[in-house]
Amino acid sequence: MSNSLLSSVFIIIGAEGEGGLFDFNATLPLMAVQIVVLSLLLNFIFYKPLTDTILERQSFIQKSLADAKEFLSKAETLFENYEEKIALGRKEAQLLVSNAEKEAQEVAFVEVSKAQQDAQHLIEETTHELEKQKVQAINMLESQVDLLTSEIKDKLIIIS
Repeated sequence: MSNSLLSSVFIIIGAEGEGGLFDFNATLPLMAVQIVVLSLLLNFIFYKPLTDTILERQSFIQKSLADAKEFLSKAETLFENYEEKIALGRKEAQLLVSNAEKEAQEVAFVEVSKAQQDAQHLIEETTHELEKQKVQAINMLESQVDLLTSEIKDKLIIIS
């Protein structure tokens, strides 16, 4: 059977003649040259510019990524600096507020003390003035009592 299969293949090849499926003539090298020329043309016209563009874009992307990383690190540094400044500002503000409260308390204490001293001084002056008026009133009453006593005495003397 294998002999019969082989002989039938040879019959088919031999029966084909020229222009068959396995015809090796000058078209095969011409096709090979066309494929090589097409490959070279595609390489120089299409693939090389495309490869150059891809490489340029890749270098641009890498440069952009490096710049972005640099900007990010700068932004993080600035952010940390600003956070430190804000914390320092808050501490200074709290210190100023506490100092202002202390000063206000001291001023209030001084004013209250001064007001108490003024009130005490006014009370003393008023007490002293009232003492003076009391002494004057007593002296005046004594003089009037003396005068009335002498008048009563004189009237009694006259009556008697």
